[in-house]
Amino acid sequence: MLTAMLAAFIGGIILNFMPCVFPVISLKALGLLRHADNAVGARREGLAFLLGVMVTMMLLAGVLLAARAGGVAVGWGFQLQSPLVIALLSLVILAAALNLLGVFEVGLSAQRVGALDIGRGAFLRSAMTGALAIVVATPCAAPFMASAIGYALVQPPATALAVFFALALGFSAPFTLVSLFPALASLLPRPGGWMDILKRALAFPMFGAYAWLVWVLTQQAGSSALATLLAASVVLSFAAWLYGIAQQRRFQGKGHKRLFAVTGLLAVAVIAPLVGLIQADSVSPGAQTVATAETAAEKWTPQAVEAQRGHGKAIFVNFTASWCITCQVNEKTSLSTQAVKEALAKTGTLYMVADSTKFNPDVDDALNQFGQGGLPLYVVYPADGGPPKVLPQLLTPGIVVNALNQATGKKA
Repeated sequence: MLTAMLAAFIGGIILNFMPCVFPVISLKALGLLRHADNAVGARREGLAFLLGVMVTMMLLAGVLLAARAGGVAVGWGFQLQSPLVIALLSLVILAAALNLLGVFEVGLSAQRVGALDIGRGAFLRSAMTGALAIVVATPCAAPFMASAIGYALVQPPATALAVFFALALGFSAPFTLVSLFPALASLLPRPGGWMDILKRALAFPMFGAYAWLVWVLTQQAGSSALATLLAASVVLSFAAWLYGIAQQRRFQGKGHKRLFAVTGLLAVAVIAPLVGLIQADSVSPGAQTVATAETAAEKWTPQAVEAQRGHGKAIFVNFTASWCITCQVNEKTSLSTQAVKEALAKTGTLYMVADSTKFNPDVDDALNQFGQGGLPLYVVYPADGGPPKVLPQLLTPGIVVNALNQATGKKA
């Protein structure tokens, strides 16, 4: 248990540097800079971020463990298998980007419209940043983390929650430590007018995250869901603009109540159509096939693997999902390279894709079987029928080519 907790803690620290967390990392960095010369404000924001991360992680872990106890085979990142969750998360990311651009303000100071507030709204804003960070982080699996989560998911609830607690603590540790110790915070640049430019520049990584989530929704639920989300995005943007106008009128002493009312109605208009996306969850699991960058692939099922084993061919199974950024990076940098394609052809290896973009209980059962808490997972079955080999979660072409050669008894 202590080993798993240590691995989860280290994995949580590394998770800060994974590509899926970058957009929210920018919000964390902005929070640090905002309080570079205010030790009390920095501590408040650091503790709020820690609280947001811990509470959200415990809630996700509780739902995950409850679902598994009820017989549902779900794993790390399970919430991103729902089109409704993807749609709502994309709108939250879009709203955060519009806020960074100054379309409207969160925790707006009464003294100056558009000011970077360090007052009462800062604690809630930082806590929400922590919550958003841990939700967005789930598509990534850092080194050490997957094995720790895999261990946790087969343990009693108390042990499992302790491992998830250690993961959350590791994830929040860098930001929280810098905010709690003024000596570290003093190394940061002093706040100034340049921060307003930085604040707006950081909106664009958020727009990038929004675009990625829109793409994931298209993979999950098709073009009709995409049209609904895009329409909701336009309405949300308009509502945010009206809300910003209402905020300015409020501080200029002009009428603003009607604008706030209209903004509220528009917010309802955004959320209501998205509920229809729940129906998309009824699509049979595995109905979508993740693009494999022109690599010929067969659809994976446990039955297909059993049918192919023992016939003198190696099998390479790519457990992936559209929402798994690490999976997509490995696809582009390794699996779709000419070297891997040639190795697959040379060794006669059968290439299978196990898609978990939407909920697929067979994939989650396989993750449990191999002791992995989440995606990606790469398994090579040797041609001679020997035990399967699990590859690292971060691939290189060399790792894949060597594994294929070993599985077929060929020389590199």
